[in-house]
Amino acid sequence: MKLEQIQSPVNPKIITDYWSENADIHSFFEYKYEEQSFVDRANYLQNSTYRSKELADIIRSFMENCGIHEKAEEHLLELEQGAPVVVGGQQAGLLTGPLYSVHKAISVILLAKEQREKLNKPVVPMFWIAGEDHDIEEINHTYTNVDAEVKKRGYSERSKLKTMASTTMLNSDAIEQFVKTVFHDFGETEYTERLVATVLAHAKTSATFTNFFTMLMNDLFKNHGLLLLDATYAPFRQYEQRYFKALIENNEKIALQVVEQERKLGQAGYGVPIGATENNANLFFVREGERFLLERKNGQFSNTLAQVKLTEEQLLHMVEDCPEILSNNVVTRPLMQEMAIPVLAFVGGAGELAYWATLKPAFTTLQLQMPIFAPRMNLTLVTRQVQQILEQQQLTVTQVFDGQAEEKLQQFIASIQDLESQQLIERMNDQLVAQYEELSKYLQNGNYQLEKLLERNKAYHDRQFDYLQTKISEQVLQKHDAIIHQYKTLLVELFPNGGYQERVYNPFQYMNVYGLTFIDDLLRLPMTISDQHQIISF
Repeated sequence: MKLEQIQSPVNPKIITDYWSENADIHSFFEYKYEEQSFVDRANYLQNSTYRSKELADIIRSFMENCGIHEKAEEHLLELEQGAPVVVGGQQAGLLTGPLYSVHKAISVILLAKEQREKLNKPVVPMFWIAGEDHDIEEINHTYTNVDAEVKKRGYSERSKLKTMASTTMLNSDAIEQFVKTVFHDFGETEYTERLVATVLAHAKTSATFTNFFTMLMNDLFKNHGLLLLDATYAPFRQYEQRYFKALIENNEKIALQVVEQERKLGQAGYGVPIGATENNANLFFVREGERFLLERKNGQFSNTLAQVKLTEEQLLHMVEDCPEILSNNVVTRPLMQEMAIPVLAFVGGAGELAYWATLKPAFTTLQLQMPIFAPRMNLTLVTRQVQQILEQQQLTVTQVFDGQAEEKLQQFIASIQDLESQQLIERMNDQLVAQYEELSKYLQNGNYQLEKLLERNKAYHDRQFDYLQTKISEQVLQKHDAIIHQYKTLLVELFPNGGYQERVYNPFQYMNVYGLTFIDDLLRLPMTISDQHQIISF
């Protein structure tokens, strides 16, 4: 593998400013992303109290079903002793979801390793699985590249209820068909058979979306000790009981603060990422695996659809007996994370950076300190085939990002058009138009009532000319299909749908090409979290 780092050409303003020394965005965070911040945050955690032994036991219990490898056990023992944690998280997508899920995990592992060395103390990596998310339509599909076109491949089963990923059951036949379809699109390589067998084996032992995601992530990162935890795991919900109480008791104040902070964020030019409202309780009520967003209305926590209407006292009593009835949203998840886990840094993308920017006063209300926010790394993977095409067409990855591959494709198509045939057809059409005009005048003078028939007849000939020109153009393109296909391959591989590949494809597409050690080899590269975009060729 070869690593090249470039200035990222496609970055939201909030990310660009976050990497800037002097920008308004820093006032919305506790720490800047710099070396001294990690020292200060580590000292803060050392002087704070966390239930680390209990947390480690819960994570160990959760991971037992998928297998706890040697490195993970080492990290669990360090967590028991109070080691700080680098955390990142994502929804439980099929085949681990888009590449950025894996990129987050890689960022978490590398940052934990870096800070372990710099702070000279244990720092462990952890991945928080958002199994409580109920938008199954976001996670029930992936994309593949078929003949230089992006194809959406979806899991065929649909749930009538808006159940959470951790309670949405997988149909074994449907998931097997999904996996086989996706790998068929990838094409047969020396690694395909083993990969398919491994993925299907995990699918067969997975009851839910979250189970499947956990099995695959644990397998991919087994040599690196990535700790995994599902937000909905019942023992973890019990562990969170006291923290849910704090969120309930401070609910109105948190909501007002988030609304005000989001207003300030918008005034600073960073938009309103949450659309927060003063009555939003920022907590979901869970019933039979479905989530219903609560709001505060007339002194009660309620949801009309779920027919829930509870006073604060009633909700506190229910949480005392059964904390599984509640689930966090984008506002309360970071707060819960800070109360439950000794977080040195949180790794997230641009969207997460935006909504975290609304939360600093809410952290303060709960007597918490906002941890360091670490923007995840952006990676683009360049296969040997793509590298060869880049060289043949004298392009770089950066130029593809900048739109130059698309420009060259359009210029090439324009250059191969049969201009003579176009001119001949245009002359034929001009002659026909003149004849129709002459005929039209003759019919008008003779008082024939045939104008509409004449128009339809002319329209028919126009369509025939268009059809003829289209067929000529198609044959011209077919003659030059190899070169056109090369340009399309660059676009669909490196910048599919006008965006980074990490938002479209899943990691198994690249493991199918590169091999089973793909993740391990990525983690050997000298990458660090920065404003640079990582270009990886293999």
